[in-house]
Amino acid sequence: MNCPCGKGLYETCCGRFHDGKVLASNAEELMRSRYSAFVLKNEPYLLSTWHPSTKPQEPLFNQDPTQWMGLTVKHFNEASDHLSATVEFVAIYKINGKAHRLHEISEFVYEDKQWLYVDGQFPKIK
Repeated sequence: MNCPCGKGLYETCCGRFHDGKVLASNAEELMRSRYSAFVLKNEPYLLSTWHPSTKPQEPLFNQDPTQWMGLTVKHFNEASDHLSATVEFVAIYKINGKAHRLHEISEFVYEDKQWLYVDGQFPKIK
C-alpha cells in the first residue's frame, strides 16, 4: 500500500512510526506520519505524538466525514539547537464531496528523545 503522505510504501514510510518500530528523526517525518495517522484515523498515534500542553481531551474522530486527499510539504525549518522546528504544509481534503485546503505552519519540539507536535498557525491567504 502506498503511504498516505506520498513518500513511498506505507510499511517503510509512516507505518514504521505508527507501529512503534522507530521514532521520527525530525519534525518533517513526524508531521508526515501524523498526516498519515489522520488519514487512517489512528488516534492513539496522534495523541502519543501531541505535546501534553496542547493535547486535546476530546475524541478526535467522532463522526468525522473528512476524506484526506493529499499532502504537500512546502517548508521545513529546524532550529540551530535542534530542539524545535516548523513544518509548513498544505493538505487537501473533502467533506461531503466538497474540496477544502488546509495550509498550516506547525510547531514541533524535541523532548524526551522524541519530536512532538505543539500547535499550528494558519497563514492568511494573499
